[in-house]
Amino acid sequence: MREGQSGGGEGGEGRKGEADREGVRGEIAGEVAPKYRRVMLKISGEALMGDQGYGLHPPTVARIAREVKAVHDMGVEISMVIGGGNIFRGLQGSAQGMERTTADYMGMLATVMNALAMQSALESLGVFTRVISAIPMDQICEPYIRRRAVRHLEKGRVCIFAAGTGNPYFTTDTAATLRASEMACEVIFKATKVDGVYDKDPAKFADARRYEQVSYDDVLGKRLGVMDATAIALARDNNLPIIVFSLDEPGGFRGILAGEGTCTKVSG
Repeated sequence: MREGQSGGGEGGEGRKGEADREGVRGEIAGEVAPKYRRVMLKISGEALMGDQGYGLHPPTVARIAREVKAVHDMGVEISMVIGGGNIFRGLQGSAQGMERTTADYMGMLATVMNALAMQSALESLGVFTRVISAIPMDQICEPYIRRRAVRHLEKGRVCIFAAGTGNPYFTTDTAATLRASEMACEVIFKATKVDGVYDKDPAKFADARRYEQVSYDDVLGKRLGVMDATAIALARDNNLPIIVFSLDEPGGFRGILAGEGTCTKVSG
């Protein structure tokens, strides 16, 4: 199934989406309500590679889409930002002699490709999705207009924000924090390969200790590597908590929203 990318019209799909969401809320009334109603999910581009060393692994994209759908079915409004490191990473390009600004723009285009792949996977599951790009490319996705994006969320559509902030020198972590603030998200879910934030690399050190909760200042001061410093500072300034969890754990995203699962919360 493929839905058109045009604007925020009041068509049948919008009415159907709102009706479906009301039905979902009714169905989960007797269950544990989600802890948050509007969230930002940040995924690295590498998460889409699967066991490959490069590019997109369609079964992995489909698996992540099912995780997103499970949360969407709870009535949660979902924004997403996906990195582009599985295709091209601007910082690596500049390290190899490419001009940094050009390399960063190439990285932004990689995020658009990943966003389109995720949109296709979500819509094949019946989840209406919009790809919204910070760099205008009207033939394939919508331009970023804040009020329109908010309306998409209110109508139950997943919004995937692509092309970073549209500016070089800013990471997709910073873009996720910026868009989460603009969309009035209650929390950022940062999907990683491990189930939280550790004091050292758990893949290398058996005695690595996972934090249940850690402050923004400790993340910055101890260089814990949750996100880049700009993203952490922006989250701190806007009192926006970050939950670090493993997307490799089946049902982990939904479980945390239901008050279960293992994660680390970064907050004040």
